[in-house]
Amino acid sequence: MFIYKTTSYCIYCMKIKIFFKTSNMFLQIFSLNVCGYAINFVILQEKGENMKFKFPLGIQTFSEIITGNYLYVDKTAWVYELAHYAKFQFLSRPRRFGKSLLVSTMQAYFEGRKELFKGLALEGLEKEWVSYPVIHIDLSASKYFKLLNLHVALDGILSEYERIYHIEIDKAYSDVYSSRLKNIIISASRQTGKKVVVLVDEYDAPMHDSMKDEKLQEEIREIMRDLFSPLKQQEANLRFVFITGISKFSQLSIFSELNTLKILTLKDEYASVCGFTESELQENFKEEIQNLATANHISYEQAMAELRAHYDGYHFTASSPGIYNPYSIINALDDKSFNNYWFSSGTPTVLIELLQEKGLDMMQVDGIWASASRFDVPTEKLSDPIPVLYQSGYLTIKEYNTDRKQYFLCFPNEEVRQGFSECLYRYYAPGAYGDYDNLVASYDDDILKHDDMESFLPHLKTFYDKFPYTLVNNNERHYQAVLYTIFCMLGADVVPEYPTSDGRIDMLLRTNKSVYVFELKYGKDAGVAINQIHSNHYAASFADEKRKVYLVGINFSKDQRTIDDWSLKEEKFN
Repeated sequence: MFIYKTTSYCIYCMKIKIFFKTSNMFLQIFSLNVCGYAINFVILQEKGENMKFKFPLGIQTFSEIITGNYLYVDKTAWVYELAHYAKFQFLSRPRRFGKSLLVSTMQAYFEGRKELFKGLALEGLEKEWVSYPVIHIDLSASKYFKLLNLHVALDGILSEYERIYHIEIDKAYSDVYSSRLKNIIISASRQTGKKVVVLVDEYDAPMHDSMKDEKLQEEIREIMRDLFSPLKQQEANLRFVFITGISKFSQLSIFSELNTLKILTLKDEYASVCGFTESELQENFKEEIQNLATANHISYEQAMAELRAHYDGYHFTASSPGIYNPYSIINALDDKSFNNYWFSSGTPTVLIELLQEKGLDMMQVDGIWASASRFDVPTEKLSDPIPVLYQSGYLTIKEYNTDRKQYFLCFPNEEVRQGFSECLYRYYAPGAYGDYDNLVASYDDDILKHDDMESFLPHLKTFYDKFPYTLVNNNERHYQAVLYTIFCMLGADVVPEYPTSDGRIDMLLRTNKSVYVFELKYGKDAGVAINQIHSNHYAASFADEKRKVYLVGINFSKDQRTIDDWSLKEEKFN
């Protein structure tokens, strides 16, 4: 819940506390204690025009959000629960999902900054506030394309705590980071008389940045393994250790000595610790969602449907509720627009290169079964893209088979699906931006506005002509994958290998006005494709549709590696 403002004062024996809560109303709670008699008043008032609260765009520091009049979704109950769970914990979530804010909130809690939690869930949970020494190692602030960058980053972090605890270091051994961290932990514990809290944010940032350089990554891995080795040795001096990252790859090797590390990533009870649930979104952003709806000339319900389609759909465990991407939600509400925010904030170039190396395409990753053990393999070399695609947020859990202990992974939502397909195409054909823009305009005008597939298909062929040779092989399956990628780029409602009682439709495209049944052929004839749709009664599945049903046969040339001819027919049902 948002806590907008908290005020307290005392006049003689009268104590008054005022809390403002929710996005469209504020709640005034007056607690009066007069001569030992308690009187409570609850007054609901509409939020005034002067009550303007800001979106925390780019802000990941808990204290700044609380004191700076920013909107905040209360996740502090999670902080309390985690603080009283295992001593050593690890949580992986995609980038920009609130991990840094969670760590910052933990830091404020363990430092005993009670005043920041006024009106929040944690205030009612914690009875004894204790201030612990906190060591916060944030590895997200640098880029690690050179080994020097890692040395500078670690030296800067450790030097600050050595200054706080008056630790002298021998410059000859300044790069022995394990010794420096050990001395910091011991000194902090001795000087304060309290056990130490260690918070590590984005532990794997150096490994991600060095993926393309195997030698550099191995050097970085050894340094990181050395840095974290005291965590096990100093267990007696530690109150709590919390580590976050994007992915689990390399996790086991870096923390090999920390065999008591509790992995929270796939635990159902912590599925919603980061990101927004549906209830959190509607409880805290109702007014902002209505503003979004008004700006786009749609209803509140339609705005919610668009938010679900674009930014919901993340499932981080087998029984996880749907989780909204918080970064995309905040930006969409601020801009009052449904754009691709999260995906555009970072491109998965290395992962796309790996997909090409492994011969995987959009259709093969959007709907794949993966065993649970596949996520637990320590990876010294990045060889399997599927676990990393999941941990990075490009794939999410849609189903879990308890008998086989397998997860069914898909793209979480339209933002990721469309963004990934566009990134895939632009990686392979970086100079084709004009062709892409023309195709987008044609799809919007010909298909969505005028329901005219016949006019769109020549534009599709022109675009297809320039699709990279490296992504197209001499078989029908690859042409299908390319067509699927193109329609995903366009944000279309498209399903490959659509099942019917008589077989599978190569591709099904739906618009508000029509249903298009695609059959693809290679080195044959478009008429053959139409005949197959008829003979297999594919269109019969859509006889009850209120929309028009079209049959689309496309033949691909063996010689030219592009669309050769096509046939389009409207199906009439008696």
